Amino acid sequence: MTALAPDTLLAIQHAEQQRFIASHPQSMALARAAQQHYLFGVPLHWMRDWPSPATLFVAQAQGTALTCADGLRYADFCLGDTGAMFGHSPAPLARALAEQASNGLTCMLPATNAAAVGEALSNTFGLPMWQMALSASDANRFVLRWTRAITGRPQLLVFDGCYHGAVDDTLVDMDPASGNTLPRPSVLGQVHNHAAFTRVVPFNDLPALEAALKQGDVACLLAEPALTNFGLVPPAPGFWERARELCRQHGALFVCDETHTISTALGGYARAHGLEPDFMVVGKAVAGGLPCAVYGFTHAVAERMVSTKNAAPEGHSGIGTTLAGNALTLAALQASLEHLHTAANYAHMLDLAAVLEQGLRKRIAAADRPWTVTRLGARMELQFMPHTPRHAQDVRDHAQGELEALTHLFMLNRGVLLTPFHSMMLVSPATTQDDVARLLSVFDELLVALKAPPVPPVPAPASRSA
Repeated sequence: MTALAPDTLLAIQHAEQQRFIASHPQSMALARAAQQHYLFGVPLHWMRDWPSPATLFVAQAQGTALTCADGLRYADFCLGDTGAMFGHSPAPLARALAEQASNGLTCMLPATNAAAVGEALSNTFGLPMWQMALSASDANRFVLRWTRAITGRPQLLVFDGCYHGAVDDTLVDMDPASGNTLPRPSVLGQVHNHAAFTRVVPFNDLPALEAALKQGDVACLLAEPALTNFGLVPPAPGFWERARELCRQHGALFVCDETHTISTALGGYARAHGLEPDFMVVGKAVAGGLPCAVYGFTHAVAERMVSTKNAAPEGHSGIGTTLAGNALTLAALQASLEHLHTAANYAHMLDLAAVLEQGLRKRIAAADRPWTVTRLGARMELQFMPHTPRHAQDVRDHAQGELEALTHLFMLNRGVLLTPFHSMMLVSPATTQDDVARLLSVFDELLVALKAPPVPPVPAPASRSA
């Protein structure tokens, strides 16, 4: 396998930056203008985390076609980092929002369709009881309060490399040397010692999971079925079966965060693989990309929640926000559950994702690159490492940030949009064979551009006798 020369990467990166500047004058101008009123020039600072010289400003997004301020069109495989997993502005969702907008937005009272939406959530995801929030971050916060309240236990257990939104309790790191939990240095404004109440263990490590649970003070294991925001890391065979046994054995509740993994199958990973979570959290795409999240739970858990709430003094529980469950969100959620979360949509997504995966694998093998592709349903990652990662440290050990950034910018400049944080690609019901062919064609161009003579190994110095 040929090595990539650093000078080659730098030269291509510089050329791609100049290409972006020349072809995106309106985005460049808007980026300068936005600096006057927005921190880092964007409404949310994450929007600046793209590897382009300026943020791409969007004029329109429909289906998988994204049009920027300069009139350039892109085949979008980022899809709002999962928020638009079913495509941008699906027609049934747009109609439902327009209709509800003239009939009221929010009343802090349940709309007449609330019961029907609850039934649809149960039918889709398999859990009987539900509550709503505006984001998965909020839903996870509320669930953590519930689990600690009903178990009387203080500790949270998460996996190294997990992502559960902006939940303070989960923004901690694992010391690889000692296994201890450490505050995450990148988190701003920390004053509470969340590391004292959260344990972090490596994903796919059953002995470490058992050791963390057996202390008997863990309220819940909060986990994605697969790591999705640290590069895609799938569970090892048999991992979740044993992990569920351990949670039950040691009295810890299992909270399954399906915000990203609902791309696995209709109803999400947990339902497809029979994980039987105590709680499930779904955000981002659940209502077609409108700010909305839901959390579901079993009847047994619901009984404990009601008992705990009734036993508490009157006053604010710390759970819920005024706009949660508003009429506009309920209308969007109902339309999404009926028209977007369907077997036909998932069949299209999964079939086309398999085509894309095989196309990438074939090209990687032909180019003799030490890379791999990991797929989970309609979601996949191009990973610049020779094997499917097993845990977060595996991803860290093989990180190639410069190559990843170059890949994003190279493809963006040729009309294909990937997720900026890592090389994730998502296939939606609106994605076409032509979209996939376009991505693969640009990937071919990238492989050609990266061709360089092998870098000769540096000879080891000759040993000398004493």
